[in-house]
Amino acid sequence: MKRGRNMLRILVAASLMAGILSGCSPAGSKTAPSEAAPSEAASSEAATAIQSTKAKEAKSVDVYVFIAASLKNTMDKVKESYESGHPGVTIIYNADSSGTLQKQIEEGAQCDVFFSAAPKQMNALKEGGFVEDGSDTSLLMNRIVLIKPKGEKTAVTGFDNITAASSLALAGEDVPVGQYARKLFTNLGILDQVMKMEINEGANVTAVLTAVAEGSNEVGVVYATDAASMGDKVEIIAEADKAKIDPAVYPLGLIKDQEASEDQKKAAAEFKEYLTNDESVMKLFTDAGFSRYTQ
Repeated sequence: MKRGRNMLRILVAASLMAGILSGCSPAGSKTAPSEAAPSEAASSEAATAIQSTKAKEAKSVDVYVFIAASLKNTMDKVKESYESGHPGVTIIYNADSSGTLQKQIEEGAQCDVFFSAAPKQMNALKEGGFVEDGSDTSLLMNRIVLIKPKGEKTAVTGFDNITAASSLALAGEDVPVGQYARKLFTNLGILDQVMKMEINEGANVTAVLTAVAEGSNEVGVVYATDAASMGDKVEIIAEADKAKIDPAVYPLGLIKDQEASEDQKKAAAEFKEYLTNDESVMKLFTDAGFSRYTQ
């Protein structure tokens, strides 16, 4: 009987010891991760909240940029590059003939930056008080070329015998490339003969390029960069003689935007600075066939 009581005491003691060890070790090792988890979650939530706050603090700014139609392809690449490095800034283009863009600005269209295909339009806006003082600068040059549909035959070999063509795609008189072409024809002494041809007058250089590319006209006058952009559809017959016509000059300037906020004006000035001085931008232009302006 005594022996049975002793055995019972031993079993009870063993049971108590197992309980103590169980309470100290396994439970303790499980408690640490469960306590750490809420702390990590809180840190993650705090980081997300900070990022959200910063995103809200970053101001979204739209910059309205009026560009000559001949710049569109390259400027699309510039926009992509610039916006990727400037979160919150959106560049909004209006691409058309410089003459049309000039009229839109004069009529009150919202514009922060004007990139013209000729000094004439920029100078007119300066005289009208639309350009920020001292902000305009000549940046690029382009060449005037005569084109035909790729693979098609023509008797035309250059600008001097352009009247041998059955039809001509030519930009209007208020379009820089159209103005350059007419001046070239005047200098060649053939303007009157050319103007008697069957002419498809384009609203801008893109319209002229498209007309020739589609075969609607036998020849057309565009910029070298435009011809290069559709090298699979058009080919150059001749380049204008530099002795007969100066290269096309592209000035860039800030427009007095009465609707712009201070942040928008600052963003416009920074974008204009980027276009003017960033070498990666100039490389995009030269790769497209433009050249840096030189006096």
